[in-house]
Amino acid sequence: MKRIIFWASALLLWAVPSWSAMVKEPNVAGAFYSADPKELSDDIDRLLRSASSAPTDRRVQIAVAPHAGYPYSGPVAAYTYKAVSRNHYSTIVVIGPSHFFPFEGISVWPEGGFKTPLGVVGVDDVFAKNLLKENPKEFHFLPHVFEREHSVEVQLPFLQKTFKNFRIVPILMGDPDPKVCKDLALALIKLIGERQDVLILISSDMSHYYTYDEANRMDALTLQTILNGDIEKFFEGNLTRKMEMCGFVPMTTAMMYAKLRGIKHVQVLMHANSGDTSGDKSRVVGYGSLIFYTDLLGAGDPPDAGIASLSQGQKQELLKIARDTVEKYVRTGKVPDFSVNDPRLEKAEGAFVTLTKHGELRGCIGNIIGRQPLYKTVRDMAVAAASQDPRFTPVTAAELKDIHIEISVLSEPRRVRDASQIQLGKDGVIVSRGGRQGVFLPQVAQETGWSKEEFLSQLCAQKAGLPPDAWKDPATALFVFTADVFAEK
Repeated sequence: MKRIIFWASALLLWAVPSWSAMVKEPNVAGAFYSADPKELSDDIDRLLRSASSAPTDRRVQIAVAPHAGYPYSGPVAAYTYKAVSRNHYSTIVVIGPSHFFPFEGISVWPEGGFKTPLGVVGVDDVFAKNLLKENPKEFHFLPHVFEREHSVEVQLPFLQKTFKNFRIVPILMGDPDPKVCKDLALALIKLIGERQDVLILISSDMSHYYTYDEANRMDALTLQTILNGDIEKFFEGNLTRKMEMCGFVPMTTAMMYAKLRGIKHVQVLMHANSGDTSGDKSRVVGYGSLIFYTDLLGAGDPPDAGIASLSQGQKQELLKIARDTVEKYVRTGKVPDFSVNDPRLEKAEGAFVTLTKHGELRGCIGNIIGRQPLYKTVRDMAVAAASQDPRFTPVTAAELKDIHIEISVLSEPRRVRDASQIQLGKDGVIVSRGGRQGVFLPQVAQETGWSKEEFLSQLCAQKAGLPPDAWKDPATALFVFTADVFAEK
């Protein structure tokens, strides 16, 4: 009888909304992450730069990211988004737990969009409404469960900074029911079919409010069970609190989906807790970054087009932006704004800015993957090179007359099979293994005169903190990119 009353009340409250106008306002902007668009964008850029995962060349079908406040979970979430950034998705199914309203089944937001300080993310209404039709007894649209919820919302700014031209399917899951998990997994398999442009994104934190050591032990068991693909043990372990993920119901759905799809590869990119990110280790919350993937990105994916050539005028404009930025930031602490009316410079590309003084390195910082217009990347990297390179003190006003600026505009990295595919002097190289990563620009080989073996050995040891011969190990991922390098006269 109570359930009948509940559903009657819900129908009375929510029978009227116009779906075409349903843009969900943010719940936790200004609390979990900045409500200021520029500050939020800069925060995410900084988090992505600090993540040492490399863009994967695998076709990622499921990704897992935490959803706490960015100062706490953001450094771990960044691993997920940086790793999947080379993939291309038109539809992203974001599945999170309902923290505030218990209910049976799932709730799917059917159309409209979700608003963040970075803009509105549109809902894939065709996919969402078809999903609702798959199982009307268990799949519902319950607007009230989204009223206070943050698990879907916290992922959206990261998605907006990582991908373009995508839509979302927001899903909240209620009471733990293995049948609902399996029904949702089967429905997603049916709707996704052979599409390669759909990502399932699971939003979940891990252990909550245990001591630092206890949390690490619990999270290690949870992650190992996921890696083993033991769905029953994972589900029961969460029910009995031997393991703990607030999103264990969505995670169970993902594991079922992976098993039914034959997705056998799971990788833990990063695990940490709030004690690691905040310094307070008394009572911590755990965070995990994972991907489920299949084959290599193949011929059906957008090709690596390299770098579209920059004209001399475009190079001079970028150098002027970098120079003006360094001058103003060093003297005033303020980052200038620029107005650019050039489609080539508005294209999202990665870039490094290198500062030298009397021929000696004075600062070098870059963003390998372009997530904003090139001219903005150059501006932001100019600030970082002048003030954030941990090897040097910030550049002073007295040094400005002696600073020389070089810019490297980068192509999108691609994975190579082994060192034989690296062209020394032409390719920049990224080495990545076990959460450690290092990068050398192409010109490093020319400037040092190293052989390929010396180049790769120094990259592993100096930049990635790996054994010098780690590049020979098949478990070490090697990525290459090219660069258009130009400098002030």
